[in-house]
Amino acid sequence: MGTPESAREPCPDRILDDAGSAFGMGAVGASAVYLIKGMYNSPAGARLSGGVQAIRMNAPRYGGNFAVWGGLFSTFDCAMVYARQKEDPWNSIISGAATGGFLSLRQGFAATARSALVGGVLLALIEGASIMTNKFGSVLQNEQFMEGAAASVPYGVTMGQVFGQSVPETTSSSGSKAGSGSWFGSLFKKKQTEDDSGSKTHILESFDAPPVPTYEFK
Repeated sequence: MGTPESAREPCPDRILDDAGSAFGMGAVGASAVYLIKGMYNSPAGARLSGGVQAIRMNAPRYGGNFAVWGGLFSTFDCAMVYARQKEDPWNSIISGAATGGFLSLRQGFAATARSALVGGVLLALIEGASIMTNKFGSVLQNEQFMEGAAASVPYGVTMGQVFGQSVPETTSSSGSKAGSGSWFGSLFKKKQTEDDSGSKTHILESFDAPPVPTYEFK
């Protein structure tokens, strides 16, 4: 899953892309708002034409304002990427503060500082919400993957065996104690030897070798 920084366009093309996207959002949002306002303020019989006229008068203006904001934001973002040589949420936060302050330079120092603070806080909230959404999505995806893997595992097979992990062998302690404690168990006790190849040979120690027959007659 790519992060929002890595999924964006490269830096020279990012300015035009963000400016166009911001213009579209501003124009569409203003069109919806001013259509309702124009129809509400127009007399009966001319509500639709009044709404369309309100869109034509106001939607391009708001789209241009959004495009200016988006272009300046992407310009400052590219400058931060070039200066810091990395892309992280701090670039967006600093770019938002710089954009808000730059757009309010003609209103004085107090308005510039206030707009910069608002822009930085707004971008910090947006970046924080984006990071939390990405983390929540990755955790949910991992949980769904583990549930699906656990549902497809046959009975008696552990998850460690599915993912290639070694599972230690367990032996029954009760059976070994019963075999060693009984009389037949001590009589037929086995001795295990292991050769170089790893195979085991079982030798019975309780039996002696049978006598060798002789064919001598006295």
